[in-house]
Amino acid sequence: MEILDLYDENRIKTGKTYIRGSKMPENTYRQIVHLAIFDDKNRMLIQQRQSTKTMANLWDVSCGGASKAGESSKEAIGREVSEELGLAIDFTNIRPIFTANFKYGFDDFYLVHENIDIEDLVLQEDEVQNASWASEDQVLQLMDEGKFVKYKRNFIKLIFDLAKDYRIVEI
Repeated sequence: MEILDLYDENRIKTGKTYIRGSKMPENTYRQIVHLAIFDDKNRMLIQQRQSTKTMANLWDVSCGGASKAGESSKEAIGREVSEELGLAIDFTNIRPIFTANFKYGFDDFYLVHENIDIEDLVLQEDEVQNASWASEDQVLQLMDEGKFVKYKRNFIKLIFDLAKDYRIVEI
């Protein structure tokens, strides 16, 4: 059972919590985190979701999940990457590259550059069944085949673009 903090529309904690999977109270939101890990060849580390999870068997970005009650965004993404992939990444000086708002909350999206050997990963058996490096074209191909989580195509392109250069505006 996961207990999550509830936030108001301005992303201020309400002081209330709810159990993940239950109906959220109206006008409240939750915090989600995602991480895309890129190597020096501009490939993203992708993971394949377990057959027992929602979006079963689909490939996804490197890792993600919900922030538990009392966790900051950075604490949550550090925990998620450790649990799902067995990696210890220090997020002390890393901020989300952007936050996507969705109907039920806020999704902080982090980008990290690390050359990781797939063989060094320790996959969380009940969450992740496989991991691989993939180029932008390979991810888009998986999307076309219905084998990747149904993000908007331009969203995936933006992630790959930002991995090459974090600037949003060129001056």
